[in-house]
Formats: sequence, structure tokens, C-alpha cells
Amino acid sequence: QVQLVESGGGLVQAGESLRLSCAASGRTFNSYTMGWFRQAPGKEREFVAAVAGSGGATIYADSVKGRFTISRDNAKNTVYLQMNSLKPEDTAVYYCTATDKVGWRRLEGEYGYWGQGTQVTVSS
Repeated sequence: QVQLVESGGGLVQAGESLRLSCAASGRTFNSYTMGWFRQAPGKEREFVAAVAGSGGATIYADSVKGRFTISRDNAKNTVYLQMNSLKPEDTAVYYCTATDKVGWRRLEGEYGYWGQGTQVTVSS
């Protein structure tokens, strides 16, 4: 069982940066692939990024590639999402997720654990 708590959301202007954090409970944190999804108003939840258990491999949605960086600190049971060059279209509730399934997962249904979400608002 994994419990996830996000923090770090807020209101920023276009071009600025934010770093989201997700603190996870549990003693087997490094056995989970960790991910971030987001959901904008009126839209479906979409995949943003994921990082493997070891932290050595990452994948990104095309819309954030080159601007966002996902990382993890297994000693602190924490995963991060560094968001640079933010755009108004990045405005959404961002969710931290975890899966114990092998291989890369980009679908919402493949992640079994979710945080409560944190709001990110980017003004133009």
C-alpha cells in the first residue's frame, strides 16, 4: 500500500517555473514506477511523465518534453516534477501516481495509487 501527498502547486506567470513534490509512504518506494498526470478543466486526465524505480530512466509526454523534468529521491521517498517555461495550457490539477506494474505505463488505469492533486495555474 502506498499513500501519496503532493505539494508545491500555485499561481505563476507564463515563462516561470514551479517544482512539485510528492511524498510517499511505505518501505518499498523504489519498487514503484512513479508518475505525474494532470487534468485541466473540462478535459480528461492526461499522462505527463514517469520515472523508473531506480530513478535512472524517465519518459515524458510530448507536450512537456524539454520543459519538465521528473526525478526521485528514494532515500526521502519523494518524487519531483520540475516545471520550467510554463505556459497557460499547463494549467491543471497535477496528480502524483504510483504503479507496481512492469514496464512503462502511460494510461491512467494502469496506476493503482493516486495523490489528492495540487493545482497549478499559469497566467498569461
